Amino acid sequence: MTTIISLIILLLVIMDPLGNLPIFISILKNTSSSRRRFVIVREMIIALLFMLLFLFLGEKILSVLNLKTETVSISGGIVLFLIAVQMIFPTPEPINIANNQKEKKDEPFLVPLAIPLVAGPSLLATLILLSHQYSSHMCYLLISLFISWFISMFILLSSNFFLKILGKKGINALERLMGLVLIMLSTQMFLNGISSWFKI
Repeated sequence: MTTIISLIILLLVIMDPLGNLPIFISILKNTSSSRRRFVIVREMIIALLFMLLFLFLGEKILSVLNLKTETVSISGGIVLFLIAVQMIFPTPEPINIANNQKEKKDEPFLVPLAIPLVAGPSLLATLILLSHQYSSHMCYLLISLFISWFISMFILLSSNFFLKILGKKGINALERLMGLVLIMLSTQMFLNGISSWFKI
């Protein structure tokens, strides 16, 4: 039981649902409340599938593609950096666009919510390492992963509540602030990958 609790805490810290909450709010600010819930659940399910994929096949996939975990970290940092720049300097929105068309245009799929925000390089690399460490106790790792994933989804589904409190102006300000934070996080992720690469 102690092992499962420690694994849940570890995975939750790496998933960082509270840290991702403002980013989810800002990215989904133009979608309706019901559609927002659907997108969050869909993206969380996609993220879970990638987590399970890397948990069981991660090392084999990287070896087949001749890739290293450092490469995953470097590429994830680049993707997050590009997303952060768009958050800080958003492009002007067309005026004459129907709401449903605008929702489809702004609605993310796979990137960046599922990957790399939830199932990020750090989490995927951690799952690969944990699969080695707990190879004889994979049931513990699976239970911990599902519990931490469920807690993360519950926190992210509360984004509607925060959207009502902050309002549109608050979300815009939060979006730029999180863009700055994302630039620092993506740079650190990139530098960690570079540092690990040169230590090989």
